Amino acid sequence: MLSRVAENIYWLSRYVERAENTARIVSVNANLLLDLPRGIAPGWRPLIDITGANALFEEHYKDYGERQVVRFLIGDERNSGSILSALSAARENCRTIRDFVPRESWELLNELYLYARDELPKGLTKSGRHVYLKHLIQGAQTMTGMLSGTMLHDQGYDFLHLGRFIERTDMTTRIIDVRSANLLPEETTELRPFETIQWVSVLKSLTGYQAYRRSEQIRVLRGPVLRFLLQHPVFPRSVNYSLESLRKSLEKLPRNEATLRIAGRLKRMLEGVEPRRLNQQQLKSFIDEFQIGVGDLHDEIARTWFLPPPELEPKSPSQSQSQVQTTTTARENKKEERG
Repeated sequence: MLSRVAENIYWLSRYVERAENTARIVSVNANLLLDLPRGIAPGWRPLIDITGANALFEEHYKDYGERQVVRFLIGDERNSGSILSALSAARENCRTIRDFVPRESWELLNELYLYARDELPKGLTKSGRHVYLKHLIQGAQTMTGMLSGTMLHDQGYDFLHLGRFIERTDMTTRIIDVRSANLLPEETTELRPFETIQWVSVLKSLTGYQAYRRSEQIRVLRGPVLRFLLQHPVFPRSVNYSLESLRKSLEKLPRNEATLRIAGRLKRMLEGVEPRRLNQQQLKSFIDEFQIGVGDLHDEIARTWFLPPPELEPKSPSQSQSQVQTTTTARENKKEERG
């Protein structure tokens, strides 16, 4: 398989996953703010913190109000992580490899992008936001299911898997990092019911509330929720499940030694932690280190399978490399903080 094709398939999957995840967190945050008193509601800034695009946001907006944050995350084309930008990038990647994906998948993705673009004015209103985001989430899930059910499960499908679960691992850890930091202090007994509401919102951000209740069979608590989202072996959006899916796909590809070493290191990190024993600062340090490892895995995937030989290397970064700037910048900032 040509490295260009492998890279486009990888990024197609990442961008579809990114659009779906962003739609989820916007929708859940809107509902969360309705359930919490105004004085303790976290507001809209945490959503920008999750994406790591604070500098870009502040360059174009004066405050973290609802209207500004929603526009930035849903339809601002200056933000490469917005839903509209992600779907546009996924569509472009898919267009260039139409011979490698089922025709119906290309048509579905094209329709989803056109809906996101044409219905954007309605999606930015409070009255139309829910229907708009629900349609995008269902469309992304349909796209994922169609590719799984109709695409040849060859090397191309392995790169599709890599893109999906790299993006999912990154987003899940970001949500845990930011949302747990914004939760109420444990010693605030009188506000404990609201803390439960916020942990429920963390689960709902990943569509994991019902799965959690069925699996854990206890009320929503910090320790069990962290263990479920980080270490559960069969919940499709847990970090552990995503890492195992990455490993299985990596094992099928040639020249996989370096990527498997990094994936193994991440797996050992995850297995060696007891989430319920971590205070907030320890949890943040763990997630920061883990996210750096996820970035290292992406970089190694790119070095191994995507980059052209040095003599053919372009003078400027490729489109897909430049569009991952938000994640890369956030990772570099964490490296600097760690000294």
